[in-house]
Amino acid sequence: MNFVFPFYVAGELLLLGILYIRKLHMSVYWYIPVALLAALFFIDSQMLTNDVKKVISNIVVICFAGYALLTVIKSSKINDRFILADSFIFVYYALSVFLFFLLRQLSDLGKEEANMIWSINNILSSFLYVSIIYTFLKLKK
Repeated sequence: MNFVFPFYVAGELLLLGILYIRKLHMSVYWYIPVALLAALFFIDSQMLTNDVKKVISNIVVICFAGYALLTVIKSSKINDRFILADSFIFVYYALSVFLFFLLRQLSDLGKEEANMIWSINNILSSFLYVSIIYTFLKLKK
């Protein structure tokens, strides 16, 4: 599993980073730090563990999603088609970072408590996927 994890984290960062850079009409120079950070995640170094890579990736996605939400709220036209998906991406990744920190701080949790925390994460990811499916189905109409 540890072999696949850097591909998952880097791919997720690249996919969502490129999506938000294009959606927000940001400069093409924003691709450089996102690509360099994703490349850093591929490197198997002792400097960053897989958990730290995941947290850094989630924080970058939180920043992009938060900026997208702020620009939508700030604009006069709030009827954006992607506001639901952006909101759930922001909430899911923010709570995911919180859960990673919670599990690292509470290493003496029992198996039942850890399973309960990850069940919360799974429920949140289900809401995220449903909102993305709903958004794409709404775009199809």
